[in-house]
Amino acid sequence: LFLDELPEFPRSVLEVLREPLENGEILIARANAQVHYPARFQLVAAMNPCPCGHAGDTRQACRCTPQQIRRYRDRLSGPLLDRIDLHVHVPALPQSDVLAPVSPSEASASVRERVCAARERQWARSGKINASLQTREVESVCTLTTEQRGLMAQAMEKLGLSARAYHRVLKVARTIADLADSESISTAHLREALGYRNLDRG
Repeated sequence: LFLDELPEFPRSVLEVLREPLENGEILIARANAQVHYPARFQLVAAMNPCPCGHAGDTRQACRCTPQQIRRYRDRLSGPLLDRIDLHVHVPALPQSDVLAPVSPSEASASVRERVCAARERQWARSGKINASLQTREVESVCTLTTEQRGLMAQAMEKLGLSARAYHRVLKVARTIADLADSESISTAHLREALGYRNLDRG
């Protein structure tokens, strides 16, 4: 499911997504019956940094006031953002990069091999992919050192992460480690996973 201009959707519509994102199903309740439907999907969403789209752009000044930017971003609730694992900031490319010849990058076939290997590793370890781990399973599969627990405690306080977001960060870190063919989560994997929580920074 791809939602462009995410904050432009009515908040009531966005909040309905919380249940299927969390449980992979949706409940339709009427006077005489309740029906559960499977609703497991991948959500990808895009939004501008502000109403005019130029906040943080070095080439064009933003026309929005701080209050307008805050109201725009506040259309997305904390509980909804909790359920989105990766918040990735994509800055505008400078003209020199747009006009430059495209440099070689990792081939899609190579990426696919790494992803398939990581998924096989997860199935062999837990009988499911990391995204499907329950809270107790996360604690046993995503073990941290004392130093890493301290890092997570600091991040939770600084970013205001909920318990749900904490466990999602651990699952992302475990996935990054699996993609790197690492038996354990390193501090670098943990920092990378925390780096994907941009919207928690307000």
